[in-house]
Amino acid sequence: MTSKTKAPTVIKISGSLLDEPNALADLWPSVQALHEDAPVVLVHGGGTQMTALADRLGHTPERVQGRRITTDLDLKIAQWAIRGSLNTTLVSEAQQHDLTAVGVSGADATLVQVSKRPAWDVDGRTVDFGWVGDIEHVDPSLLEGLMARSLVPVVAPLGIDDEGQVYNVNADTVARALAEALAADPLLYVTEAGAVRRDAENPASRLATCPPGTARQGIAEGWIAGGMRVKVETALDALDGSVGAVYICGPGDLLARSQATEVVLEA
Repeated sequence: MTSKTKAPTVIKISGSLLDEPNALADLWPSVQALHEDAPVVLVHGGGTQMTALADRLGHTPERVQGRRITTDLDLKIAQWAIRGSLNTTLVSEAQQHDLTAVGVSGADATLVQVSKRPAWDVDGRTVDFGWVGDIEHVDPSLLEGLMARSLVPVVAPLGIDDEGQVYNVNADTVARALAEALAADPLLYVTEAGAVRRDAENPASRLATCPPGTARQGIAEGWIAGGMRVKVETALDALDGSVGAVYICGPGDLLARSQATEVVLEA
């Protein structure tokens, strides 16, 4: 029986891992062990699968600073690939590992309420992100009700505005917002790399911790970039809120976190 008194663990799974059967095989036993001790919420990405589907449709998505521009077609692709295929697959995988999961999206029960992202000025260019939502408010009552029944919510990163318009939302940002709303401890970003590295190709360059100064240096020098930049930035934001600890780890390292990077506020 899952404890209802302990802070929940929020686990964000990168979409790139969802095409790797061995990665999921490593992931599920750890999720099961964590769920024995405290409630668990899974948040998943799906950028890799969205891109693959876009390719099949002859469409090339655009990204700016690791964040996807969402056209009308991209929004449909997000709903098909993320809320449809991937979310259902993860619920099915959970069932195979003795976890009773419920697939939801941030649009369900106004879980993730958003507004349209305003245009950004990026390197002198005005960027309209299209149907990308910035989170305004999270209502965690849906998740709390599911967790109270020892169910595992599996959350697709969509959001909804006051008018009922659905938006694509960065999954790392959704995980951070949900972790803050639930006062999670810890928040785990599960990635293929399994850590922040000074050299992406060299596991020996792993950082055991990543404080703000190191994050700024890595972003300036370019070895923290793209999706990893978003993870590090949202991790630091989470620690400024009510989240107890944040790690960037691999799918087989959710428990020990011996090869992970802990994002910290002080060096």
